[in-house]
Amino acid sequence: MPRALWLLIIGMAVNVTGNSFLWPLNTIYIHDHLGKSLSMAGVVLMLNSAASVIGNLYGGSLFDKIGGYKSILLGICISLSALIGLTFWHGWPEYIIFLTIIGFGSGVTFPAMYAMAGMVWKEGGRKAFNAVYIAQNVGVAVGAALGGILADYSFELIFLANTVMYIIFFLIAVFGYKGISTGSAKQANSLQDGALVKGRKNLYALLVLCSGYLLCWVGYVQWMTTIASYTQEINISLSQYSLLWTINGALIVLGQPLLNGLLKRLAATLKVQILIGIAIFIVSFLIAGNASAFSGFLVAIIILTIGEMFIWPAVPTIAFDLAPKGREGFYQGIVNSTATGGRMIGPLLGGMLVDLYSMSALFLVLIGLFFIAIVTTFLYDRILKSRKKLLDKNLPVS
Repeated sequence: MPRALWLLIIGMAVNVTGNSFLWPLNTIYIHDHLGKSLSMAGVVLMLNSAASVIGNLYGGSLFDKIGGYKSILLGICISLSALIGLTFWHGWPEYIIFLTIIGFGSGVTFPAMYAMAGMVWKEGGRKAFNAVYIAQNVGVAVGAALGGILADYSFELIFLANTVMYIIFFLIAVFGYKGISTGSAKQANSLQDGALVKGRKNLYALLVLCSGYLLCWVGYVQWMTTIASYTQEINISLSQYSLLWTINGALIVLGQPLLNGLLKRLAATLKVQILIGIAIFIVSFLIAGNASAFSGFLVAIIILTIGEMFIWPAVPTIAFDLAPKGREGFYQGIVNSTATGGRMIGPLLGGMLVDLYSMSALFLVLIGLFFIAIVTTFLYDRILKSRKKLLDKNLPVS
């Protein structure tokens, strides 16, 4: 791998380690320490995710205009300023304000990181995105493990640790990313009409794919929100809950290279890879829906982890392949904003379903959403195939 990609991998690992001190415990903190309902916790996390959606789209477009270095620094500075505030003021309603600002800053950063990864190692294909994905999960494993330990002592240590990690990330970006050349849309804005048509068709295909990707995230985020709170009700400790995420991250780091080898041997397309992952998600949630002890949730999250290894790296890879030159950042912004949209809708939907009905009702709804995601994944490339047929017949496309 190129040196530039290694720098991005290290930065991503540090960034996510900092985030992982806090995000798995957000609902627990809001519900148990601030005394708010699960529905209110869902509203707070929805605001955080809504800000992140805006940040994703803005950050992706900004990457295409000014490049990755400046975009990433801007996102870090926004998040870091809010984290410093959160370290000193983490009551109600300050928590809402700072968490929303953090969401926007993180949203600006992530699409630039992914777009840079794809551009510095284009010949690597899905390997570049797999590497960034593994780095994220190193951060999840380390951050979640340490976060659970720190939370058992004091939640205030969580906020401080997150801030320290962002300062380290800022230093890595300042001294490591300035020399990374990715180009910008200024070099590629002279697109021909045919390229514009291709970009429009590809964008439609990506939006269809991402609609299912969003539904997958609506389900996945329940592990950080409603399921997190439910584990506390059945007397699973914070350290045990955090251990689930440590195992999640460790399995991804150890298992992704094995999975890559398997997929290569099977010659599986990215589409088939995603479909397999969604099916595995369904199995995981069937098990979690019937779990009543730590061992049941452990089995469920191991299966969930296998599913996400199929899905999460595949979608940004498809987006990078679909993106016209000079629009890589925007397309990654769409992918990241879709994932964030799922994290925005998920906590509120999950909290309302549990508050009004039950955990069992929540699991039934989620499994239904996964089946819809299977349908959208089947259909997303139809528009590209129809366009190819028209081109093969020398017919005009619109």
